Amino acid sequence: MAPKVLADDSLEATATAALFALASPVVVVNFDQIIGFVNDAAEDFFSSAADQLVGKPLSSVAGFDSPLTAVVDQVQARGAVVVDHAAELSGVHFGGRGLQIQGAPIGDDTGAVVILINRGGIAERLGANADRRGIARSIGAMSAMLAHEIKNPLVGIRGAAQLLEPGLSREDQQLTRLIRDECDRVCNLVDRMDAIASPTLSRGALNIHAVLDHVLQLAKAGFAGGIAFTTDYDPSLPPAFGDREQLVQVFLNLIKNAVSAISSEGGRVTIKTEYRHDIRLGGRDRVHLPLQVKVCDNGSGIPKEISPYVFDPFVTTRAGGTGLGLALVAKVVTEHGGTVDFDSGEAGTEFCVRLPIVEQRRGIQMGKPNG
Repeated sequence: MAPKVLADDSLEATATAALFALASPVVVVNFDQIIGFVNDAAEDFFSSAADQLVGKPLSSVAGFDSPLTAVVDQVQARGAVVVDHAAELSGVHFGGRGLQIQGAPIGDDTGAVVILINRGGIAERLGANADRRGIARSIGAMSAMLAHEIKNPLVGIRGAAQLLEPGLSREDQQLTRLIRDECDRVCNLVDRMDAIASPTLSRGALNIHAVLDHVLQLAKAGFAGGIAFTTDYDPSLPPAFGDREQLVQVFLNLIKNAVSAISSEGGRVTIKTEYRHDIRLGGRDRVHLPLQVKVCDNGSGIPKEISPYVFDPFVTTRAGGTGLGLALVAKVVTEHGGTVDFDSGEAGTEFCVRLPIVEQRRGIQMGKPNG
């Protein structure tokens, strides 16, 4: 198959063949955003043959307000890689679906840009984060019912068992203690669901490293004594925009989850932070989440059969676990306007939390929720 490029294109034959082999659409435009190259996947994506695409302005193919042209504008203005993780395109084969668009300068000072389009990835995960907010609202309604219909009667049952206890034999007292303990356990479960349901946040500028150091101190003094921890902090991080106490709970739950997944011998938990200036969610004006925190373990990974449901309430693989820890993580992070997702395999699991930062732009504090 002959390369579908403009006559003045300088791509080597091997590089061109590699681009044609990719299953993801690839488009190259010049300084004036004229299409100079498309691969086979791009032909399918735009439902047009190469000779109908090459030589045309990108805007005439994708639209003037398209995220594709927005990404190219940003790449040419900054001379750096730009990624739109939640793009929506209309009028093309995948119109309206969540896409990831990555643009990069070719590096020859001509202003040419290569565009790679992917379906799914973080874009689908962002949709999943929105779904989790709906789940959390459902939990809120359910927890309110539980507090009234279950918790209050349990208090009466517990009190009655305590009153009976002094007049019973030692064996029967063991039964009343069992009743009291089980009442306490169910009440505690309801309290934890109330914590997930509560949307109240008190947000401001905070040092995420101070939050993480505090969480590590709590973990080492409590459930994670003797566990090997490693930190890899990015010193360039700007202040995050969040609720300190709620984020302490988020990362405490993630570390508990990591500790439960590793063995007592050779187990390790790593906390990484990173400022990803190349990540932008949406087009020109959508808020971006460049602050990343990763909690990694070297455990055996999350079973594939429960991977789609790890953020759902009551899903757990731990004996005695309630399955509310990761549901709380998803609830708090989405209330912050952030995202949480994970990658897991035989080498371990990595949870990635993306949060808004405090940034002044035109007198508006970015990261604040609308309304």
